[in-house]
Amino acid sequence: MRLDKSLLCIGITLTLSACGGSDSGGTDNSGGTNNDDGYAFCSVEDQNQRFFEYMKDDYFWADQLQDSLDPEAFDDVYAVLEELRAPEDRYSYILTEEEYDQLFVSATYFGFGFSMEQINESRVKFRFVYDDSPADTAGIDRADELIAIEGVAVSELLANGEFNDALGPNEEGLSREITWQKPDGTEQTEVLSKVEVETNTVMGAQTYQLDGETVGYFTLDSFINRTGDDLNNAFDLFAAEGINHLVIDVRYNGGGLIRYANQVATQAAGINVQGETFLEYRFNEQNSSNNQSIDFSLVDGVEQLDLDRVFVLTTGSSCSSSEIIINSLSPHIEVVTVGEPTCGKPVGQQPEELCDKVTFAINFETVNSEGEGKYYDGIAPNCSVEDEIVGDWGSAEDPLTAAANTYISSGSCPAASASAETKKSAQKRSFVTPIYNMKDKRESIQ
Repeated sequence: MRLDKSLLCIGITLTLSACGGSDSGGTDNSGGTNNDDGYAFCSVEDQNQRFFEYMKDDYFWADQLQDSLDPEAFDDVYAVLEELRAPEDRYSYILTEEEYDQLFVSATYFGFGFSMEQINESRVKFRFVYDDSPADTAGIDRADELIAIEGVAVSELLANGEFNDALGPNEEGLSREITWQKPDGTEQTEVLSKVEVETNTVMGAQTYQLDGETVGYFTLDSFINRTGDDLNNAFDLFAAEGINHLVIDVRYNGGGLIRYANQVATQAAGINVQGETFLEYRFNEQNSSNNQSIDFSLVDGVEQLDLDRVFVLTTGSSCSSSEIIINSLSPHIEVVTVGEPTCGKPVGQQPEELCDKVTFAINFETVNSEGEGKYYDGIAPNCSVEDEIVGDWGSAEDPLTAAANTYISSGSCPAASASAETKKSAQKRSFVTPIYNMKDKRESIQ
């Protein structure tokens, strides 16, 4: 497996430990070869011990760890992580090789191509739809409401605790009859079949006129290998239209590759940031020699806009690289945040191979060019607005987009939101599949 060390940082290289200790990276699961502690390579005990040793060396809070650990006292390496996790750490996790590949490399999964959110005890709406997926082809859009699955009302499925199983496993060819309702009240029914869905990371890229000026808008859902190309498509549109204002929507973006946070920030601000420090990586005390400053860079980008102000739409699901866009740009241009406080992840991790798994233990923090970071309580919005699914991406009906438009027109937040406390709806709930847990997303992917 090729493991991308640049997943959460740029320009910092480490040596990958080959599973089994060989240069070839081969794994010996036969039990015939032992490590220095006498455990068979890649046995549960071996993984537990080697993960503990790795954490003692590289974990950002290594100075808080215990001196020793009994590898036989834990059922698996996941239990070891929970034992070692520092109080500040809400973000370390471990994936299988397959999960890592699906999430960060291939960016595909088998499904219908939509995500959902339960908005109260009896209703579910679509949060977004991937391009060219069965859902997209059928005409499902963000803010449409799911009414029934196989003729059974969603309200009934929720009441009986059967909703999670109603759409079936994510297997190619599996079909379900789906009924949904558009915001105007019209209903549609189609039979959708699950296929391998490619997860585009930029959605709803568009321009619109506001008070005689051109606004560019796009939603950035994640930072993965294809994000650089997706961003170029959006910025090509914005450059061609000569936009005056830019709205970057990261309300559901749980983070990922920091280099693409750098790309979107640099493409937006252009000459206002080039040659300046984008961020600084800070490691634990024994690894402080790895501390490094990174300049703003176009990365895979082509077009740049040279804007001196951007608007960023956020919620509690805006994490990590999404927050870095805000924190890194703030010393150099005006950044107006609209929505809800971000999740609060000023730290990151570099992936490390461990037999058939990939570990993502926190091992550095990031600060901007002025040394500002540590926003564990999240980045508070300039305009506090509660997120609601009431319109498609960029719609004037969307409360976050509408507030940004008001600020563009008037130079200030809407009166109702400027001093409002962001509300958290106790009724909102989403359906989370295991592979997406680490992204702090509240939705399921189908």
